[in-house]
Amino acid sequence: MKLYISRIILGIFFLSAQTVFAQNLSENTFKVKGNCEMCKARIESTALKAGAKRAEYSIDSQTLMLEAENSISTDDILKKVSEAGHDNEKFKAPDLAYEFLPGCCRYSRNALPAMANAHEHQQKKENEFYVKGNCESCKARIEKTAINAGADSAEWNAEKQSVTLAFDPAKTSSDKILKKIAEAGHDNEKYRSTDATYKNLPSCCLYDREIPLGEPNPKVHSEEASDSGHADHASAGDQGKDIEGITVTGSKAATSLNKKEAGLVFNIDRKELLKAACCNLSESFETNATVDVSFSNAVTGTKQLKMLGLDQKYTSLTKELLPEIRGLASAYGLNFIPGRWIESIQLTKGGSTVTNGYESITGQINTELLKNAEKPETSLNLFADFNGRAEANITSVSKINDQWSQTFLLHGNGTFGDTDMNDDGFLDRPKGTQINAAYLLNYNDLEHSGFGSHFGINFIKDERTSGQTGFNKTIPQDKQPLYGVGIDISRFQAWNKTGYVFKGKPYQSLGWMNQYTFHQQESFFGLRDYSGKQHTYYSNLIFESILGNTNHKYKAGASFMYDGYDEMYLGDQFKRNEIVPGAFAEYTLTGLKYTLVAGARVDFHNLAGTQFTPRVNFKYDITPQTILRLSAGRGFRTANVFAESQQYFASNRNIRILQNGGNIYGLKPEIAWNYGASLQQEFKIFGRKSTIIADFFRTDFQDQVMVDLDRSPQQLVFYNLDGKSFANSFQTQWDFMPLKNFEVRLAYKYYDVQADYLDGRREIPFMAKNRGFVNLAYATGKNSKGGFWSFDTTLNWIGKQRLPDTSTNPEAFRMPGYSESYAILNAQISRNFNKKIRMYLGGENLTSYYQKNAIIDFKNPFGNYFDGGMVYAPVMKANVYVGLDVTF
Repeated sequence: MKLYISRIILGIFFLSAQTVFAQNLSENTFKVKGNCEMCKARIESTALKAGAKRAEYSIDSQTLMLEAENSISTDDILKKVSEAGHDNEKFKAPDLAYEFLPGCCRYSRNALPAMANAHEHQQKKENEFYVKGNCESCKARIEKTAINAGADSAEWNAEKQSVTLAFDPAKTSSDKILKKIAEAGHDNEKYRSTDATYKNLPSCCLYDREIPLGEPNPKVHSEEASDSGHADHASAGDQGKDIEGITVTGSKAATSLNKKEAGLVFNIDRKELLKAACCNLSESFETNATVDVSFSNAVTGTKQLKMLGLDQKYTSLTKELLPEIRGLASAYGLNFIPGRWIESIQLTKGGSTVTNGYESITGQINTELLKNAEKPETSLNLFADFNGRAEANITSVSKINDQWSQTFLLHGNGTFGDTDMNDDGFLDRPKGTQINAAYLLNYNDLEHSGFGSHFGINFIKDERTSGQTGFNKTIPQDKQPLYGVGIDISRFQAWNKTGYVFKGKPYQSLGWMNQYTFHQQESFFGLRDYSGKQHTYYSNLIFESILGNTNHKYKAGASFMYDGYDEMYLGDQFKRNEIVPGAFAEYTLTGLKYTLVAGARVDFHNLAGTQFTPRVNFKYDITPQTILRLSAGRGFRTANVFAESQQYFASNRNIRILQNGGNIYGLKPEIAWNYGASLQQEFKIFGRKSTIIADFFRTDFQDQVMVDLDRSPQQLVFYNLDGKSFANSFQTQWDFMPLKNFEVRLAYKYYDVQADYLDGRREIPFMAKNRGFVNLAYATGKNSKGGFWSFDTTLNWIGKQRLPDTSTNPEAFRMPGYSESYAILNAQISRNFNKKIRMYLGGENLTSYYQKNAIIDFKNPFGNYFDGGMVYAPVMKANVYVGLDVTF
């Protein structure tokens, strides 16, 4: 009894203490943007450091609950949260702080609505006036009208429904400016727009005229909720939005098209990469319809990406926005970025920005590595297939202190089994090992000093052996009868990116990127030796600011590229140094319904001469759901004819270079123009958001290094284009959700790629005119432990392809003029037991279609007709794999 009474007294005392304590505290809830658990940790720790007694962030409702002493200003806390990179209802994050967030944390930056209970009338600033509006188009119209009426600057805030003006009273007045704003269609505290003007506004801009001035606008909420992108697995974390007591549920897309970008830019995050085996970058696009991946060469194992109907070499492949897979790394570089290291991928179709260089012709693929963390996280991935390949990945991301964080990345793989599924006596894929290690160090002090920096270092050792089963690499090729291929690669990289945001000017920044790369390859293909060394130094300095207001932005800067090449093929040395200083400028104009990005650069190439590279991207929002994009641009590059053609080295073909007075292997540089147009349409089907995208791109070569496989089956001939070469690419893609958590992606692609060879115009070989794509993904709901199932399958249909001419070979060693069409099915089932443990089981090429004549004259590899480079389809039958992910 005494114990019972004691508990009652203790409970009363505890409640009384809480009541007394609460008298000195205030509790408020605010809207704050974020995506994931990393965002939650960052927002809460920043709020606590800024003086909050308690901070709890909800990812689902996008709200931050703050408990602070009355002497602590919540505005000060929210300002610190914005400086850490998170937009909120009071403050917008500086652009550079947002860019420094990890890829998984980059939320949509649409106008953010405030909580209804946070919208009590506050004392307005001087020259702040209530103006009604809904969306980004309203914002652009209001600000532009104000500036045209004489304001020096104007900032419209959707949450506050107010505009803040700066102007010279001698030149204009608030009355004049607000009158012009009303004439443009926006009611304000001094003037009301005419009914006719209001009704002529776009439908997305028709605000509610009955809501009192200064009160929250519910449609601001609705516009944001409707722009959540294609739905991802619900199990990946639903994004809840609170609209006047109603929760609207959407989700962050695993692959999304950035509606704000003038160019056609797709963002691919880690959730998309987990849908397939994704052992390295070459396997990261199995569920993506835009990028085509060529099949592994029958002898060397090389893979190449293709985009817009053209080879990988015409796409700029970057890592951390620094040049990556180019030069001597062209053949095998896709294997050097492990899939578990990738945080996100940004894929740009058509002309990319001039700030990233001159080599992009068909687009850019940028890979971001894992970095930055509020909480330490270490992950282990184990993978094995049923044909003797295994790999392990260890990633560790942790904070050192408030400003510094670090990432350790370690990858090892090995292929140990003899895989010969077609019984031709040759390995279907090389055996060997790779060790790959990287260390990243990140510094972020943007909110105090304005500085942020990222350092990285990477070392790779890759050794591969292929050829006939039983070949012994330790015995010289001329001492044994079996045909062999040996490829040993060493690669080292060190890089740094440093940025500075000017105090009081979040729109103005300075960035400087530097990278050094050393790449060495020693290899042999039967009796043919090829070796090469490459030293590359790259530097890029970018200044960004505005002209008057944020509707007019510009970038300007200078770059420098040095490439030192030293190659040896069959005893002949090919040595050159390329030195390329350059300068560039880019202007971005944001209008009511359009965005224009126009840029140009000039590069002074010591071997290719002075090159001028203009590029332009234009986006027009016909309606909020209908977007038109146009692009045009020029690009140039120097061809590395040996490194980029190694898939043909395992053959009897003799290499001939028909020189024409150029300075790179006696050849001129490659120059091309790319033009594109796309239409994006969003609509509702089955009550859920659906998107159709159709795009057309054309690439016209002004000059090109032709790779001619048709002159003779015994020759590989390089020469400069004399005539026309073009690639037409059409793609249409439909993303929709017929059922909850069930995603469907359908695509069709048509390519027309032709060139004038020395003996006439022909289609480019190994390029199917017609391709079909189907991707289905389903995930169950999460259980109480966070566990769920995922099911993913992808079907690729590849039409017939023109094959190189082999008509002069004996009949037994000839190939048909065209391949047959075929289909390939990949599938994966994964089980997340909780947030820490995941297992997966998958299969590749489950249709077991394979090319039966992958190697011509395989019985006589040292004869005149042997050729292992004529690959147009898989060389392996069905392959099953298993994997395990564990997070500590």
